[in-house]
Amino acid sequence: MGKMKKSHNIIDSIGNTPLIRLQNVTKGIKARVFVKPEYLNPGGSVKDRMALQIINDAEEKGSLKKGMTIIESTGSGNTGIGLAMIAAVKGYKTIFTMPDKNSLEKINILKAYGAEVIVCPTNVPPDDPKSYYKVAERLAREIPGAFFTGQYHNPSNPKAHYLSTGPEIWKQTKGKIDYFFAGMGTGGTISGTGKFLKEKGSTTVVGVDPHGSIYTDYFREKKIIDAAKTYLIEGIGEDFIPQTIDFSFIDDVVQVSDKEAYLMARRLGREEGILVGSSSGAAVAGALKYLHLKKVTRDIIVVILLPDSGRSYLSKIFNDEWMQQQGFLVSDNYDKTSVLQV
Repeated sequence: MGKMKKSHNIIDSIGNTPLIRLQNVTKGIKARVFVKPEYLNPGGSVKDRMALQIINDAEEKGSLKKGMTIIESTGSGNTGIGLAMIAAVKGYKTIFTMPDKNSLEKINILKAYGAEVIVCPTNVPPDDPKSYYKVAERLAREIPGAFFTGQYHNPSNPKAHYLSTGPEIWKQTKGKIDYFFAGMGTGGTISGTGKFLKEKGSTTVVGVDPHGSIYTDYFREKKIIDAAKTYLIEGIGEDFIPQTIDFSFIDDVVQVSDKEAYLMARRLGREEGILVGSSSGAAVAGALKYLHLKKVTRDIIVVILLPDSGRSYLSKIFNDEWMQQQGFLVSDNYDKTSVLQV
């Protein structure tokens, strides 16, 4: 028997997630399509990487010290979960604000790590005092000893993926990756990973964006055309342009609807045994749609990043009644609609 691999603490197990080839939802696609399941990180999402980088960098600079309180506005809840997990190990208090469209599971997970959670309205502009962005900023100003992690403008966000996610994918594909697909939330994941892959080779980087987000128009027109509209997909898309997204490392953008994302998430569970959330469903739906529209026929390697697990969405994506209420299912029967037919 080999030596048992040991970790000093849970933080040591962040990163080094595998690549898994899709077998069933990709029928009709010639490319070899792999997914990178970031829900295998200990906090359950890709945000563990960024959370660790932010905390480590802040400690190194001396801006985060023992006894301080970490505050963040966490759109999907995943950044908060990553920060809360690491803070529990390191002994920091945590306070998180989040929009009310998030699942109850995520709120309860944050509380399980000892965090205080403040739920804010989703349907307000980002500069509204009631928005989860502004509430977090206000708390960071008012609470003594507060450290605002600021995932939407902190350079440690894309840095985390430049130093970890990008190199992992490059090594796992032996440098032969042709396409990389990822949803765009703060933009840190796609920007940091994309930067590394482009410095190493000629990978085409494609961002996946929900209908209703401002990213697609901004990417194509270089300006905000219209205000963001409400959508259900959690964790990706934005109603403003964060400092952590760098469009120079993104070659193209593909949009997906709520229905496409949610149905694909269900298909991944039932056909691939991969239980993921709506942003992961969006990433796969967007990638397959893009490959189909581009008529990709040669044998290429595609990697799609899956941000988090479906276990945080049991009351939504995998709840037939909720899906019917949203108009995504016409009955309680398994809807195997292909994203290429939607």
